[in-house]
Amino acid sequence: MNKRNGTRCSCFLLCILFFTLLGPPIISSSSEAESIIGYGYNLRSVTTDPAGKSLTAHLQLINGSSVFGPDVQLLSLTASFETKDRLRITITDANKPRWEIPNNILPRQKKNRLPPPLHRRSPPLLSHPSSDFIFTLQNTTPFGFTVSRRSSGETLFNTIPSHNKPSTYLIFKDQYLQLTSSLPPHTSNLYGIGEHTKGSFRLQPNQTLTLWNADIASATTDVNLYGSHPFYMDIRSPKGKTHGVLLLNSNGMDVVYTGDRIAYKVIGGMLDLYFFAGPTPEMVIEQYTDLIGRPAPMPYWSFGFHQCRYGYEDVYDLENVVAGYAKAKIPLEVMWTDIDYMDGYKDFTLDPINFPVDKMKKFVDRLHKNGQKYVVIVDPGISVNETYPTYVRGMKAEIFIKRDGVPYLGKVWPGLTYFPDFLNPSSESFWSNEIRIFLDLLPVDGLWIDMNELSNFISSPANPSSTIDDPPYKINNSGYQRPINEKTVAATSLHFGNVTEYNIHNLYGFLESRATNAALANVTGKRPFVLSRSTFVGSGKYTAHWTGDNAATWSDLAYTIPGILNFGLFGIPMVGADICGFSGNTTEELCRRWIQLGAFYPFARDHSSIGTSRQELYIWKSVAATARKVLGLRYRLLPYFYTLMYEAHSKGIPIARPIFFSFPDDTKTYEISSQFLLGKGVMVSPVLVSGAVSVDAYFPAGNWFDLFDYSHSLSLEKGEYVKLDAPPDHINVHVREGNILGMQGEAMTTQEARNTPFELLVVMSSHGNSSGEIFMDNGEDVEIAGKGGRWSIVRFTSGFVRNKLILESEVINEEFAVSQKWIIGKVTFLGLTRDFNRIKGCGLCTGAGMENRMAVKVEENHNGFVTLEVSKLSMLIGKEFKMEIVPDKQITAVYNGVTQL
Repeated sequence: MNKRNGTRCSCFLLCILFFTLLGPPIISSSSEAESIIGYGYNLRSVTTDPAGKSLTAHLQLINGSSVFGPDVQLLSLTASFETKDRLRITITDANKPRWEIPNNILPRQKKNRLPPPLHRRSPPLLSHPSSDFIFTLQNTTPFGFTVSRRSSGETLFNTIPSHNKPSTYLIFKDQYLQLTSSLPPHTSNLYGIGEHTKGSFRLQPNQTLTLWNADIASATTDVNLYGSHPFYMDIRSPKGKTHGVLLLNSNGMDVVYTGDRIAYKVIGGMLDLYFFAGPTPEMVIEQYTDLIGRPAPMPYWSFGFHQCRYGYEDVYDLENVVAGYAKAKIPLEVMWTDIDYMDGYKDFTLDPINFPVDKMKKFVDRLHKNGQKYVVIVDPGISVNETYPTYVRGMKAEIFIKRDGVPYLGKVWPGLTYFPDFLNPSSESFWSNEIRIFLDLLPVDGLWIDMNELSNFISSPANPSSTIDDPPYKINNSGYQRPINEKTVAATSLHFGNVTEYNIHNLYGFLESRATNAALANVTGKRPFVLSRSTFVGSGKYTAHWTGDNAATWSDLAYTIPGILNFGLFGIPMVGADICGFSGNTTEELCRRWIQLGAFYPFARDHSSIGTSRQELYIWKSVAATARKVLGLRYRLLPYFYTLMYEAHSKGIPIARPIFFSFPDDTKTYEISSQFLLGKGVMVSPVLVSGAVSVDAYFPAGNWFDLFDYSHSLSLEKGEYVKLDAPPDHINVHVREGNILGMQGEAMTTQEARNTPFELLVVMSSHGNSSGEIFMDNGEDVEIAGKGGRWSIVRFTSGFVRNKLILESEVINEEFAVSQKWIIGKVTFLGLTRDFNRIKGCGLCTGAGMENRMAVKVEENHNGFVTLEVSKLSMLIGKEFKMEIVPDKQITAVYNGVTQL
């Protein structure tokens, strides 16, 4: 109610006895008392919103402890339903403001002050008829709360402490925050909490997951890496109901997972928890990215194949690589250059000897004329050099991070450096101007931002008068509690507004990505392509990501799948790993198997380190042959990849997905780390060990068809592992029944591929209709699918109506597709039964009338299915059509549950 209308609201004070259920914490000896970190809190009062959407409680400290510093005496807890599927819980100091991520960095709803309540609840809880969440304050000593699911009664998050176990209490100090939740170990399956390199996609018990962005090679397992994502998804067996949990906090932390409990140990900020109700995995990610920002749209060309190397010697080396791919007839879309192109490793410069401006302009011009692109690396460190214009302009703009009142001095590739402060509003115009000047010099097509954790080759000593550089609780940085100042910017350094590096550290890569994305959009007027090594919650709104400095080993090959799947959960779907391995010398066999897998990463780039043997795909004949095969399929699938990107941008759903996204009720899919889906129905099952010529792959129930050979298929009544042949030149890629894929022809560039006729691959379902869609635009507009924009969506549906097979389309915003004169040249149906051995008639009705000039080909496969191909079509994809196919005899095979269109 509004106070202004004179309506009176009553307020109640909910008094909680300190010793109601558990009794007071008992300490057996003085030495034990000294080691106890904290004693927890009790509820002092509760205020609820009459609308039932929010609640505020005050928590009183039970007893103080000096371990890790003094406790905060009084806490404020607020719980609120921000949407029906999103619950927010904040816990912070009731008397003093604390660091939290500013709204201008990650926009979200403001916390509202609540009016007094209308009635009392015991125990106090928060629920709303529209939400499946129930939040309950538990009448325990020490205090705890639970979040449960109304529809099933399951407890999703349970902070009720264990009796006399301080490790389970809520603890809140200035530089140590602790919150734990018990978990049901036999039904809970957790995924996320990154960035780490792991062999298992599902989190394994008894590990500490540290979040503190660091320049640590991703070839190193089980340590904190380049990004921080304190988000996890929990899929509960056996029914597959799924929820998500985010602790929105940018400070360093350890997340300890034991299987039956998850514990957050954070060195600053506040506890800002978000819960996402799902109840499907797709819905969780849709709800999560609704909060943190939908993934950025990617240009069409970015789905082609990319080639890079640290150590290209000169422009002639680049030209020879491009020529090598052309000679081998291997598609090459984008050529990349690492720091080798720079003059003394200074950003926005060109080496005048090895990469002179005139020759580089001609090189890039030739790429562009051939429909290819060029991307270069940029590091955040700006060389301290009075003759270097970027440095001079940066000093004049006063946009560098400071310590002790002067720019913080670090050391990276060019030597002594200052680092731009991307929290400073002036930094965006500075950065945009430097990019504009550089693009006027050399019109590159995208930027690769590296070393932005921040990485520093030197370590600054701690300020002895402050605990900020050396906090009392040591997070497990680098796996051995490495000081947080080591190899990065000192934590006492200051950003704009006197924000410490201590608080903003994990956000640096995010902020640089945002500034780079905005600069490219402003300077080029085209859709930006940014690739960032360091990331944080919401980075996907601005950048793509690669998994960093892996190694040329079989283990690293396998690690790429969990890594890529995790970043899909984190809202960064445009992700890949360095194909053939970055560090160390790869082998022919490893590189061959890696391109087989890497061809189906959302972002596909071969990259290697200086001093290693060359590994361009044309080096070995067998690798070149395999590359032509697998990249040929990738380029045929470009419309599918691009449509998945559009779905990711509009809904947040990843491009590469865990199998359980499509099959959440199949509990065997929860443990799979060696396969993944593209979209909802294309399964990739790679070989990940040396010498193998077969692979044991798991397939959920249904019919699955080999995308390299439609006559090969699998039919499973229930999910099971299948041993598949995988000779040296082959990777298994299957499409499941019920899907309609949009495809085009093979080509050397995406531009060429876009000019080939479309093919529809219709995989008939035994349990209903098949469906699919294609999103089309010019591939480079900054805004995607905007009002009145240049884009079209075509949705396809296929099924059986009486004795006819029907395929029809629905077109949204047809003008764009029609203007491009794109046509469908062929339709292939898979999964038909022998009833279609002979065709009585085939009719096609389009916006232009009836079409009769079609060729129909029927081929019976050894597995009992029939492949039906309708070719010699020339129908505009932008015009709606209906195709009817009548078999020579009555359909007698049973299509279970088939619905009429």
